[in-house]
Amino acid sequence: MESRLKVLGHPVHPMLVMFPVGLLVTAVLFDLVDTVGGPDFLGEVAYWNITVGLIGGLLAAAAGTFDLLAIPSATRAKRVALTHAAANVAVILLFAAIWVVRLNAESRAAGGALIAIEVVALAILGVSAWLGGELVDRLGVGVDREAGLDAPSSLRSPAATHRIGEVQ
Repeated sequence: MESRLKVLGHPVHPMLVMFPVGLLVTAVLFDLVDTVGGPDFLGEVAYWNITVGLIGGLLAAAAGTFDLLAIPSATRAKRVALTHAAANVAVILLFAAIWVVRLNAESRAAGGALIAIEVVALAILGVSAWLGGELVDRLGVGVDREAGLDAPSSLRSPAATHRIGEVQ
């Protein structure tokens, strides 16, 4: 099943996902280091990583929704995609709650309870990432029908692509 939302022939959702994942994982690492005595600014940086990670997560979710809606009902792919989406909603809600708590706090540093919630959110994110991999690698969601080891570049039209020596 080919992705519905593409840029230059490539699905948008996987392009966007790496940003919130990287930002949220880094935020938790910064909070952990800050908690054990790291530089004071790490809590502030973690807060801003969460802020931008949430924005990126919402953009990735919007792009993923296009593909989710195109998956045929009553298929394993649809069930996995819905679980993947639900897990991502949980991650966004948990990090949004953390963000709200830190928004007007005197210090943007996270305490033990917030870090515990962050770790739970990352665990859910890990499960969701695995489900996303299952969707693409096992179930073929978002994969171009023309995909293959010798497929032409996605930047070239199929009519303009042929092997050297081939007669059209």
